[in-house]
Amino acid sequence: MPPEPGWQVPPAYQPDPKDYTYDLDAALSAVVSIRAKVPEDAFTAGILGTERGGAGVVIERSGLIATVGYLITEAETIWLGLADGRRVPGHALGYDQATGLGLVQALARLDVPAMPIGSAHALPVGERVVIGGAGGRAHATASVIAARQQFAGYWEYLIEDAVFTTPAHPFWGGAAMIGPNGDLCGIASLRLDQSEGEEGGEEPLNMVVPIDLLPPIIDDLRTLGRPDRPARPWLGVYAVEVDERVVLAGIAEDGPAEGAGLVAGDTILAVDGRPVTTLAEFYRALWGLGEAGATVPLAVQRDGETIAVAVRSADRHRLLKAPSVH
Repeated sequence: MPPEPGWQVPPAYQPDPKDYTYDLDAALSAVVSIRAKVPEDAFTAGILGTERGGAGVVIERSGLIATVGYLITEAETIWLGLADGRRVPGHALGYDQATGLGLVQALARLDVPAMPIGSAHALPVGERVVIGGAGGRAHATASVIAARQQFAGYWEYLIEDAVFTTPAHPFWGGAAMIGPNGDLCGIASLRLDQSEGEEGGEEPLNMVVPIDLLPPIIDDLRTLGRPDRPARPWLGVYAVEVDERVVLAGIAEDGPAEGAGLVAGDTILAVDGRPVTTLAEFYRALWGLGEAGATVPLAVQRDGETIAVAVRSADRHRLLKAPSVH
């Protein structure tokens, strides 16, 4: 959701330049706003909406921008907002369903310094970071790393070493996680209302995708629009964990699961005979069957009975509209 005009992070949560050894304002100037328009008939329109707003980080002087992929998936038009008030058109170069990262190319000169790509690999829990949205210090939070652990999303998504930061940025999508050296260490993806890994915790967190996942695929995203690797099997389910069970909360319209007769409320007991009780187990078993197109044998509980359902998986990227330059 785009921020309202005039919003800002509460001053108590904004970063103080004196607390950092790098030039905080210079680093934050590399963060730009992103506004994307998606056609109404796009596959992701019903879930992600047709108007999307967030941030991206200039990582090359040429105007190459790293962001979170859901902002630009199937985007028909993209506009970038700069600190000096200019609006510049952009083009979605590509996005990766596995990592959740995406690239945008500015279609006009930005004159914005690039933020160097760093690494989240060695950042410990407790490390101070800045989560920066577009617009400088007033749109940034002075945060700390609260946890590092796997994250499984309901949309067939799994990150093995996600970073969780607090306090949460109010408009997190595509915001930069800036490390202690002033470099880009991650891209913010989500806001979670419960603390990960801390019993009784209520403090909202941001889930951040480590930037370490970008360099291995960046050239493919530039040239191919997606990583040059076999696509994972995709079922088109929205699954959640309920009492150590994997329950389908929804089914993607026109996806493989819908075609095979799966319905919301079904419980996935096993994949190809392998019992699953968590989303991570479910995804690993699913992806372990090979490439997209593989038939996925499921044991499903429905209305107290166990039934066998075979789903012919798909490559979800093939259902998405390709980016277009305007």
